[in-house]
Amino acid sequence: MQIQQYQLDAHNDAELKAHKRGFDHVSADLVNKEDILKKLVDFQVAIPSWALGTGGTRFGRFSGGGEPRNLEEKIEDVGLLQQLNRSSGAISLHIPWDIPENAQHIRALAAQKGLRFDAVNSNTFQDQPTQELSYKFGSLQHVDKAVRQQAIEHNIEVIKHGVELGSDSLTVWLSDGSCFPGQLNFRQAYERTLEGLKEIYAALPANWKMFVEYKAFEPNFYSMTVGDWGQSLLYAQKLGPQAYTLVDLGHHLPNANIEQIVALLLMEGKLGGFHFNDSKYGDDDLTVGSINPYQLFLIFKELVEGMDARGMNHATDLAWMIDASHNVKDPLEDLLQSVEAIQIAYAQALLVDNAALKQAQENNDVVLAQEILQGAYRTDVRPLVAEARLRSGAALQPLKLFRELKVREELIKNRGQKAVSTGL
Repeated sequence: MQIQQYQLDAHNDAELKAHKRGFDHVSADLVNKEDILKKLVDFQVAIPSWALGTGGTRFGRFSGGGEPRNLEEKIEDVGLLQQLNRSSGAISLHIPWDIPENAQHIRALAAQKGLRFDAVNSNTFQDQPTQELSYKFGSLQHVDKAVRQQAIEHNIEVIKHGVELGSDSLTVWLSDGSCFPGQLNFRQAYERTLEGLKEIYAALPANWKMFVEYKAFEPNFYSMTVGDWGQSLLYAQKLGPQAYTLVDLGHHLPNANIEQIVALLLMEGKLGGFHFNDSKYGDDDLTVGSINPYQLFLIFKELVEGMDARGMNHATDLAWMIDASHNVKDPLEDLLQSVEAIQIAYAQALLVDNAALKQAQENNDVVLAQEILQGAYRTDVRPLVAEARLRSGAALQPLKLFRELKVREELIKNRGQKAVSTGL
């Protein structure tokens, strides 16, 4: 399905008067309005190929119909998102869920939709039908060297697919760990994992980055071999300058101070990117900003301040991606909501008066520091985000247009009610 320009124009014409009222109000006193809008226009969030179908809980999957049945249809869906918001200009593949049969064709198809390929993701947390050895007791940490070698070779294969697609980064998430005390020798598991990561790192092209993702628990509940940001940072430091820590917002214990983690990783030059989602209890993979939008704002405040301190480009120097599962929502609607939540938190962070905040901090003025932060957070920046979309050629209200055009109904008509996507 392709959204026609006249459909976008008709939608924007109908929304323009109300939008202008809101935009004029919020922007009236903004001296850096144009700078903020340019940053919002430039900011892109990668869409994971596995989030385009239902995934949901670990116990069931309830398809909403019209899911993309192959990689070509997944690119089509991301292209739809990009038409609607002009902030979803990249797609991230998980291998082997989405191995391109013809990389040149897939790359050309993505380019036609205005998309590039973001990080490629390896998978050693599942056993695939054709693999010889099992990852039941881990992959890079496994006691059997043959299993470890299989995991290494898989990651190197993923790099090769990424090179063909024009990607420039690899994300490694390991489910390795243990469920019971005594099951695992912690030191040996760490050393074996580091040894395997070094072989994968050695296979990176010169312009590539390697992201080491961490997770506090699940599927192992006693220990995880890359269980927190400190362990990930340690691996990244030992591997070399092309290795970085990747932060998944759901991969922390409840009430973890993620904004402090972000600040320190940025300070050390070892923050590689983000997997955005939200959580109530653990790795819930909920819609971004649906549970704790204030925390998302505080994270972006640290991101903006930390990146500016290092002279980094907000749009290109970190990898931004959504990582979520959907069972009770239309996946495309959920992704539209998530991208907007990210843009809103980013815009709010850009409003923070950092000079005033620094002065309040130096004076130990706790009350004023809180007022400065919450003043930015309580500002309704949705008209700013919508204006950035309008200037990019997107829809003023992407979700509203998605429903007006009955996109899901059209996808079901074209693909069928029982179409099921690859992935989780």
